[in-house]
Amino acid sequence: MTAIAFQNNEPASFTLESSHLYGRIAEAIEFIAENQAEQPDLDTVAAHIGMSPHHFQRTFSDWAGVSPKKFLKAITLQDAKERLRESESVLDASFGAGLSGPGRLHDLFVTTDAVTPGEYKSRGAGMTFTYGIHPSPFGPCLIVLNARGLTGLSFVDSTEQDAIDYQKEHWEKATWVRDETITEPFIQQVFQANTKGQTKNLKVLLRGSPFRIKIWEALLRLPSGTVTSYGDLAERLDRPGAARAVAGAIANNRIGLVIPCHRVIRESGALAGYRWGETRKAAILGLEASWPSSSSLESRA
Repeated sequence: MTAIAFQNNEPASFTLESSHLYGRIAEAIEFIAENQAEQPDLDTVAAHIGMSPHHFQRTFSDWAGVSPKKFLKAITLQDAKERLRESESVLDASFGAGLSGPGRLHDLFVTTDAVTPGEYKSRGAGMTFTYGIHPSPFGPCLIVLNARGLTGLSFVDSTEQDAIDYQKEHWEKATWVRDETITEPFIQQVFQANTKGQTKNLKVLLRGSPFRIKIWEALLRLPSGTVTSYGDLAERLDRPGAARAVAGAIANNRIGLVIPCHRVIRESGALAGYRWGETRKAAILGLEASWPSSSSLESRA
């Protein structure tokens, strides 16, 4: 059992307004990523997205819980390279102990289950999936549930139907029911920190080959604030040379964020390779790296 959660420095509540804010902040993140070599200052970024520096500073801090300057540092290529190097010792401890690693505050725990070969072969016949679309700090989010747990989390980039169709792949014979009143508590559980320190259990239902499930379960050992490369993850699974297979499994992860595929980057430090966009990947990694409580790596900031 391992934990995943956003921590105590993020906004107290994620609402439709914070979801809309992501669209404005995404413009800034894209600009920063494209011009990171110049390290654009606050005035330059604010002007690019049509805000005053004061308004941008306040808007960004409301969304991220940290200043733009601290966040910008977290998403630069050089910082990503440093995090790859510095994450090694933390990941050694995490994988050695089978835990999520030191320095991480936990407020919800993830347990995994896998579909049976018969369920997979039947394409979901006799199974029921409930789904709903909700605002999140990274834009509209699709949640999919089954009686056995969370089975899907996608971000909606084009149309809602595209996101739904992606989750329905291989489960075409299942019954699909839209009901946001049932999925809403899961949004709260995934995206809102538990500031009182209680734990909440979150069950996830994985669907894939045994090797892919092994990779997804390994991702749950990556502490917030750390990153690893495709090749390093393959080696930790005793499959050196299988970086491409690891990348394929990560690309087919249908439970975004909870199964933290965003924490795997290229050995060069580049953030490329995320189903829901490099900008969103940078935003998630930037928040995780910039919150002081997210991991022991933060002591270097």
